[in-house]
Amino acid sequence: MTPMIARLLPNPTPARAAAILRRVFGRIHAPVAFRLWEGTEVRLSGDEALTTIVIKSPETFLSLIKDPTPYAFAEAYVSGAVDFEGAIFEVMPVANEVEELRVPALQKLRLLLSLWRG
Repeated sequence: MTPMIARLLPNPTPARAAAILRRVFGRIHAPVAFRLWEGTEVRLSGDEALTTIVIKSPETFLSLIKDPTPYAFAEAYVSGAVDFEGAIFEVMPVANEVEELRVPALQKLRLLLSLWRG
């Protein structure tokens, strides 16, 4: 990515990223959490997380929000952009729930645009 393009992309704050993760993945009922690049933990339920998905950079976060599918998470894992902590087999039911998520294009656009507002 060229430096000029990188400057045009939003730089999500951890608080805004956490709100977006809750909005996109909040319907998942599995005991899973996300940990952001700077250490903020985002739990999706009140239960203690059996698995934590570690998002290693704001760029990875943006990529996963643009395409919140199990395939995108698998690609990010293989490339080292995310990691899984805890019981890896606990992720499988989560993948099934993510597969059923539908984020309409207009909602994705609103969420991405909200990153420029902070």
